[in-house]
Amino acid sequence: MEQRHLGRTGLRVSRIGLGTLTWGRDTDEHDAADLLKAFWEAGGTLVDTADVYGDGEAEYLLGQLIEGLVPRRDLVISTKAGSVPDPDRRFDGSRGHLLAALDASLARLGTDYVDLWHIHAFDPFTPLEETLQALDLAVSSGRARYAGVSNYCGWQLAKAATWQLAAPGTRTRLASTQLEYSLLQRGVEREVLPAALDLGIGLLPSSPLGRGVLTGKYRHGTPADSRGASEHMGLFVAPYLDDTASRIVDAVTTAADGLAVTPLQIALAWVRDRPGVAAPIVGARNAQQLTAALSVEALSLPDEICRALDDVSAPLHRYPDHDWSTL
Repeated sequence: MEQRHLGRTGLRVSRIGLGTLTWGRDTDEHDAADLLKAFWEAGGTLVDTADVYGDGEAEYLLGQLIEGLVPRRDLVISTKAGSVPDPDRRFDGSRGHLLAALDASLARLGTDYVDLWHIHAFDPFTPLEETLQALDLAVSSGRARYAGVSNYCGWQLAKAATWQLAAPGTRTRLASTQLEYSLLQRGVEREVLPAALDLGIGLLPSSPLGRGVLTGKYRHGTPADSRGASEHMGLFVAPYLDDTASRIVDAVTTAADGLAVTPLQIALAWVRDRPGVAAPIVGARNAQQLTAALSVEALSLPDEICRALDDVSAPLHRYPDHDWSTL
């Protein structure tokens, strides 16, 4: 699998990442082992997790598989901290919480360091410089090799990245930002992606298949074994089962038929090769699904297909997202 630099750093990651959102909950240890082995054998390196996935079970399960199944040195392990199970405060970006969460992640993963550590979301109740200092301390102590943020909007990302760049050698450059991005969700193109491109930050798209909808599996109903029918994930899929999404899925299916490939391959290749994207994060239920996703490695979409997909899924851009003189 092709390797790409993550933003304006020396870190290289596989251009498809393996997500572990369902590990330890819907994905058991046997399926997780099959997924990790298939991913590694295909040349994949980037494995993404978080301290809240499965209430910590995803990290623990990944830790159990490292070395026994896949050498630690062959993986780029990314995890996140900052989300908390508190209805009154969903995110805690305090330095104390973040560093304690990192130590707990390392214990569950059974490793001395993570390759990439993300702040899971912006915390409006903690000074941003305090949150970012946790990244600096994690990198300077060797507990994290690189750092990034997740779910930051455009101004939050630009402010954080600029603050870090203001003291080179003291503060660690943001390597990445992780947000949802697909043909069904192109909101990052308004402000986040332009900021990331300007500041040299690599984008790691989550849900690149539109929460599974872009595979076409929901065109004629909700399969009983799908995430849309799952108690945990049904509400997650539901927003992308409307008429607008249906038109986009139809276009993806038409493109797939024309190229003799699958809708999954079309949707994944589109987001993988967007400007600024380092590696879409793919979550699969089993090794068969993952293998289908990894088969996109050999596919590059023709320009006319990309333009057609861009047109049918184009988000609404108005002032001030676009230059006022063009309006």
